[in-house]
Amino acid sequence: MHTFIELALSFIEGLALIASPCILPILPLVLSTSADGGRKRPFGIITGFVIAFTLFALLSRQLVSFLHIDLDYIKYGSLILLTIFAVILFSEKLSAQFNQLTQGFANAGNQLSNQTTEGGFFSGILIGMLIGVVWTPCAGPILAAVLVQVIRQQSDLQAFAQVAAFALGAGVPMLIIALTGRKIMSRFRFFTTHTAAIRKSIAVIMLLAVAFIASGVDAQSLFGKNTTKITNNNGLQDALPNPYPAPEFSGIESWINTSPLTLKSLKGKVVLIDFWTYSCINCIRTLPYLTQWDRQYRNKGLVIIGVHAPEFEFEKNLSNVQTAARKYGISYPIAMDNRLDTWTQFNNRYWPAHYLIDQQGRVVYTHFGEGNYAETENNIRYLLGLKATTSAQAELPQGSRDQTPETYLGYERAENFAGHESVILNSIRTFTLPKFLATDQWALSGKWRIRSQFITAEEANAKLQLNFIAGKVFLVLGTREGKPVNVSLKLNGEPLEAAASGKDVTHGKLTVNQHALYELVNQKTVKNGLIEITANAPGLEAYAFTFGK
Repeated sequence: MHTFIELALSFIEGLALIASPCILPILPLVLSTSADGGRKRPFGIITGFVIAFTLFALLSRQLVSFLHIDLDYIKYGSLILLTIFAVILFSEKLSAQFNQLTQGFANAGNQLSNQTTEGGFFSGILIGMLIGVVWTPCAGPILAAVLVQVIRQQSDLQAFAQVAAFALGAGVPMLIIALTGRKIMSRFRFFTTHTAAIRKSIAVIMLLAVAFIASGVDAQSLFGKNTTKITNNNGLQDALPNPYPAPEFSGIESWINTSPLTLKSLKGKVVLIDFWTYSCINCIRTLPYLTQWDRQYRNKGLVIIGVHAPEFEFEKNLSNVQTAARKYGISYPIAMDNRLDTWTQFNNRYWPAHYLIDQQGRVVYTHFGEGNYAETENNIRYLLGLKATTSAQAELPQGSRDQTPETYLGYERAENFAGHESVILNSIRTFTLPKFLATDQWALSGKWRIRSQFITAEEANAKLQLNFIAGKVFLVLGTREGKPVNVSLKLNGEPLEAAASGKDVTHGKLTVNQHALYELVNQKTVKNGLIEITANAPGLEAYAFTFGK
């Protein structure tokens, strides 16, 4: 929703340029140069104008990225600048002073463009680019505002969309003027006679947009379905409209904390099935709730079964899962679904996924992903015949709207690799780091082997870099043949300090001695950063990055 608001604001700002005093020297120029050329020249002029502004805007964005300016500074600084520009627009005196400072650019554009008056579409492009180059700095706070918005976008695609929205807003009325000639100017007399009112209206829109963006309000809370649940003991919350018989366990290779179980033997109990895998951060964050419910309700008739459905090959190892169970204090039964047979029986697609089964063996409630802990516990209590008071702690959001998405490194699911060299599957290749990494991109240095699920460092000092936005950074790591490998970590070019270190890092160092999820960075707040991971010996395996607040 924030993106839509900013795109709409850019389009409106583009339209508003027709009311900018700095546009007045440009409109006659557009008319005269259009009249002197062929029918295609107006399209060339507007095309050139849009190209010039687009290049200027995107160059500004790349300059900010090249200088590695913290995107948090851009985010909050841009809101301050947008507010300043809105105040300038609202004030007639400030707007006049701003226009007086920049009027010379428009006059220069008029002189330059008058020197090129012959030709068709391509000469029009040249004229339009000349107009755009010299006119851009004088377009007032409106154009400055949209430039700030372009720079602060989190991806090049968003930045391009921002430019396109503004260019469309600015180009449409100018093209109409160029095509229809001077007769249309009389139609725009309203804009010239009501410039102050229009300018102030745009200022108000900009201030409202700043307030909306700064508030961090989620669009779903404004326009989406209200998902707040009221706890009660009169029935299940968000129950399935058509409960169905729970599929039986299938293909379970091993059981942890119990002898083999069947759902048939558990009829008369309330059963909560949790599909999970031990290197999944989303699964790990649900475990404190599950272990608490197991302690609180086991003697009251609840049976929790963790169906361990591996995502990576190493997660099929029984001892690895047993170690994870001890680490996270899991004493309820765990079923090793290494071939994903039970996963398939349930038609499951998510980690984590919860299936609540009543005493008759029917699936009556499901929830996928994190959250809804109070609702799930209420449903457990309802099925157990208990009052609807809950012990679940307040749910805190673990993600951020701008947060870097889960990033896989193996070639089967890899995205956003920014290295210069092409990837040779399952072969050793020497990589070099690019001079610049855009947000969410990663790259390698040194010798690495790219496999389907992971990448392996094949020499000492091989490096892995990622440009991320998050508070916490996690990475699934392991070693070849289980031999420990030491890792050095840098954040933004400096050794990772204790204040930003994840719980598995000490003095910027990490020892990887088993396949597991390691917490590398904990910045306390969501920030942009560049993490560099250096293997001090060959054999380090890296699988996937995940993130949190």
